[in-house]
Amino acid sequence: MKFKIFTLGCKVNQFESQAIIGTLQENGYTPVPETESSDVTIINSCAVTSASEQKAVKLLHRIRREDPDTVIVLTGCMAQTQKEDSAKLKEIDIVLGNKRRNDIAPVLKKYFEEKKKIRSVEDFLRHDDYENLAVYNFAERTRAFLKIEDGCNRFCSYCIIPYARGRVRSSTLEYIRKEIQGFAENGYKEVVLVGINLSSFGSDNGLSFAEAVKTACESADVRIRLGSLEPESMDLDTLKTFAKYDNFCPQFHLSLQSGCNATLKRMNRHYTTADYEKIVSDIRTVFENPSITTDVMVGFAGETDEEFMQSAQFVEKIGFARTHIFPYSRRPGTSADKAPGQIPNEIKKKRAATMAQYADRAKHDFLEKQIGRIEKVLIETRNKNGLYEGYTPNYTLVCVPADDSFVNKIVKVRLESVNGNHIVGKMQTMETGGV
Repeated sequence: MKFKIFTLGCKVNQFESQAIIGTLQENGYTPVPETESSDVTIINSCAVTSASEQKAVKLLHRIRREDPDTVIVLTGCMAQTQKEDSAKLKEIDIVLGNKRRNDIAPVLKKYFEEKKKIRSVEDFLRHDDYENLAVYNFAERTRAFLKIEDGCNRFCSYCIIPYARGRVRSSTLEYIRKEIQGFAENGYKEVVLVGINLSSFGSDNGLSFAEAVKTACESADVRIRLGSLEPESMDLDTLKTFAKYDNFCPQFHLSLQSGCNATLKRMNRHYTTADYEKIVSDIRTVFENPSITTDVMVGFAGETDEEFMQSAQFVEKIGFARTHIFPYSRRPGTSADKAPGQIPNEIKKKRAATMAQYADRAKHDFLEKQIGRIEKVLIETRNKNGLYEGYTPNYTLVCVPADDSFVNKIVKVRLESVNGNHIVGKMQTMETGGV
C-alpha cells in the first residue's frame, strides 16, 4: 500500500514523521510524494498556535477533495489537544495521539479490517516513559535530527504544548550514542539534537544536558548542533563542556520571546533581560565566533507601546544573527487567552514590521563580521542561481561556486561578501575539511 505524510510544525515533528515513515516501510507500505494519490495520508500536526491548527484543517479539506479515497490519519499535537474537535471532522478516518505513534501500523491494519473510524488518544501521565524512536534516514537531507527529550514542565502563559506533550521525559545516553552512530554510518555529516524543551534533558532521570551533548559529540565524527534552548539552562560550566569538542557547532538558539521584563513576567518566562544578557555574554566569552539566534513575540496581551520598544531595542542590543518574529496568537486553553489587554491584529502587524527593522540591522552587522573568515561549510544543495548553499558551524548561510560532487561534504570556504541574507564565499581548496 502507498502512503504519504505531511509534516507541520517543529523539528521534533520532522523527526517523528521520519520515524513513522520507517515504521510503515518495515510493515510493507511504500512512501510516495505528497502530490501523488495514496492509500493512506498522514498529517503530523502542530498546535503551537490556533493558526497552526487552522492550517491542518485546511490541509485536511484539500486532501479529501483531491484524493477522496485515501485513509486520512491525523496525529501530532493537534490530535492530542483537540481530540474531541478532531473526532468531529468528517474528513478524518483515524485520530492518533502523541502516545500512539509506534502503533500506527497495527491501527491501520485494524482500520482496513473493520472499516470503522478509530479515535485513539491517551492522556499523558506524570511518570510516562520516554518514547524511543529509531530514525537513520532523512530523505533528501544532509542534516539529521535526533529527538532526545519530550515534554515540558514550564507552562508559559501563552503555550498549550505541555498539554500536547506531557511532562519532561528524557532518552538514555546509550540511545543517543546508538542513534548518532547510525546516522554517521548512513553518511550524515551533521546531527541536530532536538526536543520540546531540549535543555531540560535529564531533569527526570538524574542526567544532565551537558552529559547528553558530551555523549553526542563523542559518538561519531559528525557535527553536533543544538535545537531551540531555554536560555537560563546555559550556565557557564555547561558552556565550557560544549567548548571542549571541535565538532560542536557554536550556534545557540535562545528563545527570548520578549526583551521587556514586564512582558516576560506576564508570559511566565523564568528569566529577566539581565539574566539573558549575561548568558549571551558568557557564550561570547567561551566561544570564539558563536551566533545567537532567537524567537521574539510581538503584541502579547497587555504589551504597551513602551514595552514593545524596550523589546525592540533589546533585540538590537544583543545583536542576534537571526530573529524569528511572530505576532502573538491567542490560544484557547491557555491563561494568556483570557488575559486583559489583547492587542488588535493591525497593531501586531505594525510591531512585527518595526521589530524586523531592528532585527535586520543586527543580522547585517553579524554577517559583516564574518567577512574574511575561513570556515568549514557543509554543502547541502544547489540554489536557483546555480551556486551551492551550505552552513558554517555557527549557521551562517554561505553560497559558493561548486558542483554536485561537493553535496554533503564539508569544505573550507573564504567568506567574501554579504548578499542579502547570506554570504558569498570562495572555496579555498578542492579538498574537503573535517567536521
